[in-house]
Amino acid sequence: MPEMPEVQAHAERLTAEFAGRTLTRFTPLTFTALKTVVPAPDEAYGRPLIDVGRRGKYLLIGFEPVTFVVHLMQGGRLLADTKHAKKPRGGQARFTFEPVERADGRIDDAALLLTEQGTERRAGVWCVPTPDVRSTPPLDKLGPEAADIDVDELAALLAANSMRIHGFLRDQRMIAGIGRRLANEVCHRARISPFANTKKLGADGAAAIVGAIRACVEEGLAEERARDDMSSSKQRTSAVHGRTGEACPVCGDTVRAVEYSGYTVNYCPTCQTGGKILADNTTSKFLK
Repeated sequence: MPEMPEVQAHAERLTAEFAGRTLTRFTPLTFTALKTVVPAPDEAYGRPLIDVGRRGKYLLIGFEPVTFVVHLMQGGRLLADTKHAKKPRGGQARFTFEPVERADGRIDDAALLLTEQGTERRAGVWCVPTPDVRSTPPLDKLGPEAADIDVDELAALLAANSMRIHGFLRDQRMIAGIGRRLANEVCHRARISPFANTKKLGADGAAAIVGAIRACVEEGLAEERARDDMSSSKQRTSAVHGRTGEACPVCGDTVRAVEYSGYTVNYCPTCQTGGKILADNTTSKFLK
């Protein structure tokens, strides 16, 4: 699933390409694509796109009266669409704009097409009042932005919530923008066990995690901003994520995995757990 660096860089690319374009129509291409009823999308018709922003893992397509909040989920993408096919492959929703003439004389009639591959069809669009966008579902329950949280703020959150740090980092109510890959990478860079209890980390643990978050986010953003499109999960640079059985780039130990039905926790025993191997099931007593 795209995380903060991928979504942020994509928002910047979409702003550069579509800002100022006038919306003429929003078309849900599937029954489940539009998640809200009020306000109506047509309140944005005839209005220029202000920008494409981001909150957590959500894209914010902003117009003066309303903002379209888009979540890509696992297999979603928001792409420039010049074909305007009636039934595009994986199509979920389309934003259509007035054609504009570019500096080179080319007529640009590209739309924005929300697609989702796979069978889950969980990507969607929420239409919310622009002034209230951050205090309205689905954004109202999100925690502080991963790139903005400071040590004191994180230390307070860690102390108030007793849970494993890997799950804490992925919980959007705690910190917004981090997913499975970044959680693995942050724990590895901070040299903390993915199953360390949040209440036991203290100020030093909070400082290590904040530093790791910022470093991982900055690296991810630099990579994504150098691209013309959003990367796939396999293209994202990782020290441990998705590298089960390979050598840790820091110490050379073998990267290990704890497998769950929906995701994998990767870690380096030498860097993170004092050489101990974490039990690979959810009912064992994990290393704290």
